[in-house]
Amino acid sequence: TKLGLMMNAVWERDPKRLAFVLSRFKFVSKMLEGKQNVLEIGCGDAFASRIVAQTVGNLTVSDFDPMFIDDARSREDELWPMDYLIHDLTQKSFKNTYDAIYLMDVFEHIEKSKENKFLKNLVSSIKNDGCAIIGMPSLESQKNIPPEKQDPGHVNCKSGQDFKKLMISYFDNV
Repeated sequence: TKLGLMMNAVWERDPKRLAFVLSRFKFVSKMLEGKQNVLEIGCGDAFASRIVAQTVGNLTVSDFDPMFIDDARSREDELWPMDYLIHDLTQKSFKNTYDAIYLMDVFEHIEKSKENKFLKNLVSSIKNDGCAIIGMPSLESQKNIPPEKQDPGHVNCKSGQDFKKLMISYFDNV
């Protein structure tokens, strides 16, 4: 299997980071093990999504950018079945509700002016007894990244305290 568009770029720029990305997906797979209907938001090339697909009943991967969904589909494998959706959660919630939703390195790319709509749509896409995992770099971590490696798309990093305060307004357990 070839690396996807994003993971190939990671491999070229910072090979060590690929291990970090894969370890986060391993964490998600452990947390969501046994969940039947799971959604990944902002899957990018969905290269690491197979790790989660190993432990859940059905995985749907989504991204707002058709280029990434096309790339993920180009590496589709019957051993790792997934459903694919092009969807912008800043615009509307998903038609289906899910037992669990996760997003890794997505929220920091959501403009602050759209974060509440995004979170409302996220919550309405989760079953009442469902859960969400939201991973993002902290505001504090950004000062440790050399300027040449900083992502200009990180428009909404938050301190741990500010992120928790925001999440408490949408979720019972944070």
